[in-house]
Amino acid sequence: MRHYPAGVTVVTLDSANGPVGFTATSFASLSLEPPLVSFNIAHTSSSLTALLAAESVVIHFLGEHQRHIAQRFSRAATERFSDTSLWTTLDSGEPVLHGTPIWVRAAVHQRIAIGDHTIFIGLVTRVHDETGERPAASPLLYYNGRYHRPSELEG
Repeated sequence: MRHYPAGVTVVTLDSANGPVGFTATSFASLSLEPPLVSFNIAHTSSSLTALLAAESVVIHFLGEHQRHIAQRFSRAATERFSDTSLWTTLDSGEPVLHGTPIWVRAAVHQRIAIGDHTIFIGLVTRVHDETGERPAASPLLYYNGRYHRPSELEG
């Protein structure tokens, strides 16, 4: 599947042991009414236990200027939130990454264990969008093991 490009997101949540987050390229919009989204996580992920107990998450849609964030949240869990200048928390407790043009907060609606992953379906409860009509940055893409930026095709 590495030959199919995907948008890069970081999923964050609050847990009994502090903030948890991970890079995910499996985000999908499922439904407009009600507003449902999904992502999946491997059963081998260090974030799985916290995610199974979570009631809500924040999904950050990374811009091309945030490759360092995608890389940080792909590393060891202890490094992900070590720089407190990169994030803050919502009143509801979930960590939010600074400089992310679009993020959504979603209540966990359903979990489906299938194969070696669990699919999480979330009901969107809040949308943060600073992009306006002309986004300041292109979305960050992941393709064939590397990060990319999209370029517009002529004609």
